[in-house]
Amino acid sequence: MTNDYPNNSIVNVTCSSTDSLLHSPMLMQSKDTALLIIDVQERLIQAVDDQKQIVWNIRRLIDAANVLCIEMASTEQYPQRLGDTIEKIEERIVHKPFPKMSFSCVRCAEILQQFRDSGISKVLLCGIEAHVCVLQTALDLISNDYQVFVAVDAIGSRRRIDYEFALRRMESVGVTLTTTESVMFEWCNRADRVEFKTISNLVKESLSE
Repeated sequence: MTNDYPNNSIVNVTCSSTDSLLHSPMLMQSKDTALLIIDVQERLIQAVDDQKQIVWNIRRLIDAANVLCIEMASTEQYPQRLGDTIEKIEERIVHKPFPKMSFSCVRCAEILQQFRDSGISKVLLCGIEAHVCVLQTALDLISNDYQVFVAVDAIGSRRRIDYEFALRRMESVGVTLTTTESVMFEWCNRADRVEFKTISNLVKESLSE
């Protein structure tokens, strides 16, 4: 039989040969991505479908972002009426949430300025409600030339139909839908990073923990 691969040329190729290959611009990286946590407040979260899973996933995203040095910002919708960010989330956020009256977070000029100052071009959204503040923020960010990602298991609405149609509308205009676990691995990028063990432990968590 003819040897199609003389001297085992394929076998001898090492990972270093891929160093010159282009990293996909569709993938999030720590240097160009921000996590935006939207309105995870006491009175709002109480009525949201699957609230325990949503809060769990938001918490894991924040923990991963803190470990991997991902830029973060958060908001509170009319906090005087709807309360503060829930303790489990607020205690993990370095910067105080931005209060807002508009549904879209983009109306908070401080957030966009923070992203511009940090060289952010991609924004991952999580929080509530999917069909109101998350949706309007996503559309406004796209209009301002950001790549927008949404962790579908870390957003929610009071009614399932509102959640489902919010996802359909966002995806129809170019929002990338993803999941918490996928995001954490995408941010980490490599298994030989020192942070990988922490990310792996976050992935292995169960909701009951």
